[in-house]
Amino acid sequence: MSLAKYIDHTALKPDTTLEQIDALLEEAKEYGFKSVCVNPTHVAHAKKVLEGSDVLVCTVIGFPLGATTSEVKAFETEDAIKKGASEVDMVINIGALKDGRDEDVKKDIESVISAANGVTTKVIIETSLLTDAEKVRACELALAAGADFVKTSTGFSTGGANAEDIKLMRKTVGPDLGVKASGGIRSYEDVKTMIDHGATRIGASAGVKILKGESSDSDY
Repeated sequence: MSLAKYIDHTALKPDTTLEQIDALLEEAKEYGFKSVCVNPTHVAHAKKVLEGSDVLVCTVIGFPLGATTSEVKAFETEDAIKKGASEVDMVINIGALKDGRDEDVKKDIESVISAANGVTTKVIIETSLLTDAEKVRACELALAAGADFVKTSTGFSTGGANAEDIKLMRKTVGPDLGVKASGGIRSYEDVKTMIDHGATRIGASAGVKILKGESSDSDY
């Protein structure tokens, strides 16, 4: 598999303009990234522009805090898919995980998976806010709920992906579930390290520079 097919080419900042989205979409087509990951407001436009290419449209749910209700996350998922999303990256209820309310966390994930109705669902656990024991629990709950991927970070909290977390997540979910590394991945070396430790997908806004062997100073 080509390196580009590991990458979700990402633009999620709140001030992202349509011009920046269009540039992202053109780069995705040119370089053949696996997907573009954009906020829900840009999904319909992205779907239209990418028509005829094999680049998927990925969007985010309950993002970036994960603190909306399960019902809202489910509606957001259905709406995004209706508008053309073929993958959804949801944020767990982090506070509930911290409380030890595992059943609530699992039900929250299940509500999105049910609404996604077969569409690839990635579960963002926000590793920078969790202890190792909490990371393991979050991954186990995502696995039990029927997720397709576990994902490290939103890129909008206190830290991003690191090799140790990827290794721990891969060990927890076993060989079959996807593991997505995101947040702070800026160079080819970063990508290679993540893949070597078990990542099967990379979320990065620096995808073009990564493929060219350069590095970026981007935040996520």
